[in-house]
Amino acid sequence: MRPVLPVRLLRAKAAVATVAAALLLLGMPSAHAQASGPPKMTDGFGLTQAGAATGTATNFVITVTTPEVTGEHHIRILLPGDYAANPAKRYPVFYFLHGASDDPVNPNLAYPALTAAKSMITVIPDGGLRGWYTNWLDQETVVGAQNWENFHINQVIPFIDANLRTIAAKKGRAVAGLSMGGFGSMHYAQAHPELFSQVGAFSGAVDLSIDHAVMRAAVVATLTNIGAALCGSSKPTCSLDFGPTVSSDAIFGTPYPVLNLDWRWNEADPSSHMDRLAGMGISLYTGDGAGDPANPEFWVRSASQHAKDHLDALGYPYHYVDYGNGAGWGSCDGGHDYACWAQDLVDFVPRMEAAFASA
Repeated sequence: MRPVLPVRLLRAKAAVATVAAALLLLGMPSAHAQASGPPKMTDGFGLTQAGAATGTATNFVITVTTPEVTGEHHIRILLPGDYAANPAKRYPVFYFLHGASDDPVNPNLAYPALTAAKSMITVIPDGGLRGWYTNWLDQETVVGAQNWENFHINQVIPFIDANLRTIAAKKGRAVAGLSMGGFGSMHYAQAHPELFSQVGAFSGAVDLSIDHAVMRAAVVATLTNIGAALCGSSKPTCSLDFGPTVSSDAIFGTPYPVLNLDWRWNEADPSSHMDRLAGMGISLYTGDGAGDPANPEFWVRSASQHAKDHLDALGYPYHYVDYGNGAGWGSCDGGHDYACWAQDLVDFVPRMEAAFASA
């Protein structure tokens, strides 16, 4: 004979059953299934985490240290909404490289098109205020070790593959970036074509040859930090302050085209080495700064055009968007700014996800 349960206990069980049924009808996960926060990441590949991750289960930032680059560095990670609910599923990874004078801790780098992506992981690693996504020639400057390429290629990528459910192969990786990051994405894809199947540059510094002396001068300006004098009292947060002054030769040696002494700049120039992108999906986006030479985008346009000309000469397929003054391109004004890059990503991300899906 079954024992008779007290009335209060019967009522409590009925209430629990009612709540559980309601949760099921609403499609809400149980407490056990809910992600409580960012996934735990394990140190390795030369990266040591400093403190706990911050953010949500799908948009969070970790802080790491590495012997390759002095200081602490942020890495923002965006996971698709179904990541926790599908423990057997693996995802391609998009490495998104930020521009100069920025940091992945900036929440605006989690662009709407990136957070809306449904089938890929996005990783935004720190590239420094003016790291230029390369191993500096001079490691003895006041800023210390600056091996950004080693940090990203030899440490961040395997760290992500070890800690997240990625498709750890060329077909499952893409790299793209804006401004300084546009140089970085082209540089990484050209130097490591075995790693990436898609590459893109949004307003990218994609011509460092002497054919684009203005772009080369802009890189030098970040090194010598000549803009800091214009910051005034806002210097700690001023986008023109790139940190301690270092030599114009610090990254690629002398920038001056005398007796071919600037050969490292020419070797690093993405526009003249587009042949190294054979077989990749290539995307270039640029505006025209509304025709104003004071707007960096005015100069970006000619750099992008030079890269396009080299692609045409090679006969390579590519996706090229010149939105001019921004008319019809979202809220873009044709400048070197967030609104234009946000619309670039609206166009780029679905095409990249489709390419991943068909790989």
